[in-house]
Amino acid sequence: MLADLEDLVLCESFSADHAAVARSAEVVGALGARLLGAGPEMIVIDGVTHLRWTFGTPRVLLVGHHDTVWPMGALQKHPWSVADGIARGPGVLDMKAGLVQMFHALASLPSPDGVCVLVNGDEEVGSPTSRQLIEESVRGCAAALVLEASADEEGALKTARKGTSRYEVVVHGRAAHAGQEPHKGVNAAVEAAHQVLSIAGLGDSVGAVGAAPSVLGFATVTPTLLSAGSARNTVPALARVSVDVRAPTTAAQDRIDELMRGLTVRTPGARLEVLGGRQRPPMEPESSAELFALACRIAAELGLEPLRGIAVGGASDGNYTAAAGCPTLDGLGAVGGGAHADTEYVEIAQMVPRTRLLTQLIDHTTS
Repeated sequence: MLADLEDLVLCESFSADHAAVARSAEVVGALGARLLGAGPEMIVIDGVTHLRWTFGTPRVLLVGHHDTVWPMGALQKHPWSVADGIARGPGVLDMKAGLVQMFHALASLPSPDGVCVLVNGDEEVGSPTSRQLIEESVRGCAAALVLEASADEEGALKTARKGTSRYEVVVHGRAAHAGQEPHKGVNAAVEAAHQVLSIAGLGDSVGAVGAAPSVLGFATVTPTLLSAGSARNTVPALARVSVDVRAPTTAAQDRIDELMRGLTVRTPGARLEVLGGRQRPPMEPESSAELFALACRIAAELGLEPLRGIAVGGASDGNYTAAAGCPTLDGLGAVGGGAHADTEYVEIAQMVPRTRLLTQLIDHTTS
């Protein structure tokens, strides 16, 4: 398993580099072909390469991704290494170790019949080209098992996830000379400042109007990127505000969308344009309850440490499978920490136990 993990990590697969993702797909495909005895269906959508294996009539969808957040050349600063029971390297936790565990779990079964494996190449950027493929693949399945990394360094599974929305608020003003006739301009930067303050309070507003909190807590609405102006001596004619939204329920996500599109101008003469909207729907706790209970029973039978389930703010492709009505359990991949950070690592001793857990989960859900 470590040798296979090394092969995957050494093939860099930055989401934005479609050629690198294509090379990674070849490596992942070769690993799957060796362990499963069958090559994948290679699916290229808008230049992004995805892989899919289908065995018989699928009852279980195994979900993973082979792209990473790490820019090309990251291996030079963060080389593959194994020392003191820890494996390191770009994407080792998120989620190349999960792919290795998935293939080895399937290979240890008498037959992969009843399983569909989908490994996409754009999860880290929101799965824009693979969302339809995910929803198509999960149709008719009784369970979706997601090989994202565990929720924490102790191996907790992810039993709920917030939904995500992304917006860009574009403020249109009017340029003028900042020294000679600023009164003739409409300052888009000033209007953007008003909008930032309004947007920052929308999460509290949703809570106030009765969007019930879940185990995930309340919605968060966070202004992130802000830009304005074209020159130091010119009244800004254009400003942009990026907004990150995390919502625990579909109702909260819908309410925030209404509020974002209802933003009003404070500066006379300015005009607002709200772009973007909902991305991943919430993965609510009910979607994972039965599968989590099954995983807990299996862990006890295998003599593993008792499992814990955690609700998290980050989204994954499990949000899509859950929203499609398929019971979904996430965080079944590697145990470690530091995803997306210089400290990213995998705890090697947990790879085999997690693989055994997944093997039994697949066996139970396909029978």
